[in-house]
Amino acid sequence: MTVLGLGRFGGGAAAARFLAEQGAVVTVTDLRPAGELTEALASIADLSLHRLELGGHPPDVFSECRLLVVNPAVPPGHPGVESARLRGADITTEIDLFLRHQQGQVIGITGSNGKSTTAGLIQHLLKCAGRQAWLGGNIGASLLPDLSRIERDHWVVLELSSFQLELLRPRRFRPKIALLTNFSPNHLDWHGKLEAYRLAKQSLFSSQFADDVSIVPIPQDEPAAAGVEWRLRGRRYEFGLEDSGMDGAFFEAGTLILRKGGGRIEDCLLLSVPSQLPGHHNRCNVAAACCAAWLAGVPPTNFSAALDCWRPLPHRLQCVAERGGRQFWNDSIATTPESAVAALQHASGRAVLLAGGYDKGQNLQPLADAICRHARGVILMGQTAPVLQQHLQNSSVGPAPQALIAPDFSTAFRLAVEMSRSGDMVLLSPGCASYGWFRDYRDRGDQFTRMAQEWSPPE
Repeated sequence: MTVLGLGRFGGGAAAARFLAEQGAVVTVTDLRPAGELTEALASIADLSLHRLELGGHPPDVFSECRLLVVNPAVPPGHPGVESARLRGADITTEIDLFLRHQQGQVIGITGSNGKSTTAGLIQHLLKCAGRQAWLGGNIGASLLPDLSRIERDHWVVLELSSFQLELLRPRRFRPKIALLTNFSPNHLDWHGKLEAYRLAKQSLFSSQFADDVSIVPIPQDEPAAAGVEWRLRGRRYEFGLEDSGMDGAFFEAGTLILRKGGGRIEDCLLLSVPSQLPGHHNRCNVAAACCAAWLAGVPPTNFSAALDCWRPLPHRLQCVAERGGRQFWNDSIATTPESAVAALQHASGRAVLLAGGYDKGQNLQPLADAICRHARGVILMGQTAPVLQQHLQNSSVGPAPQALIAPDFSTAFRLAVEMSRSGDMVLLSPGCASYGWFRDYRDRGDQFTRMAQEWSPPE
């Protein structure tokens, strides 16, 4: 059995360990050299692997395997994967291995933005109500090591990327509760076309039964998804920042309205969103999470106390330092233009933004327009820097703020601080993926946090 892509977040390593502990003969292969996989290699150092191939994929690792565990980042049509498929190998993923063997009730969360925060909130609301809830999927560590502890009455909250869902499509994955946070063009470099990306997200709902739950945003709250129809087999619930009149959860001016049963309001309670969840987009995340938790059996009277003790996940619009009258905000998870736009709206008029990175084929003009509306200045980074600079010049919403292109991240940070003044926010919300300068978005956020906490204003 072969694991294709050891990865840095534990999925490949967990799959290798799980298979080895079941008595399988395991080969691990990764394109990256050992120096880039230190932590992952250390986590499997005690395993007796059949082969460990790093820095490339020898063709025979695909010809000799009966089961191939594919890392979600491996693009469609990979020649090794297709070779193994033609030879009759079972093509699977770490998350599929977990789903085949786990016993709990699954809440699946996907979307273009807000997946991690919403998934984390749902688990938090469940646990605060005394429910046993596990959190996994795209959000971090694999749940494979916890299989023996997950029981039938436990909830398993899974954040699922479009990559993971695309690879799960042949398995007809069926979550008890399926939630879509939002939809906008993303990962077109991987999926090729917007329709392929949409179909990956659609698969979260496609195998549900009539007594399952399907949660989607109010349609008019998704301008980027105009004309997109979601085919729902489960009971439909909506969420948003106004009462649509449908069953669901609606957060209006500090009041959470919960409705099910066709127009009858079940619960209506005052609920404040804590300061650690700033911005319009986080109010939507709270509405979505409360809807899912409520339908999983959490009494709404528990929500307020649970939200008050919520601690945001790292790299998600986090104030990480205050120095020299400036606030430094780490929003490195913002790998889409829409996420960065939401952060800019929160910081309107006082942000010096660090933006840009890897080009995933997205339209960056809306981000440029938001920069013109809401930023005092911007430092442009990475592959998309020239494109963003051109969009800023072409924006029709107003004059572009001062914009500089940085050759590396330390220079970008220095220029942003120099451009800022007392009362400003230095905001890392790139709107693009981190590939190139960093290992991943976490590395990018950690570097920013370290530099912010080490910076001292001049005497």
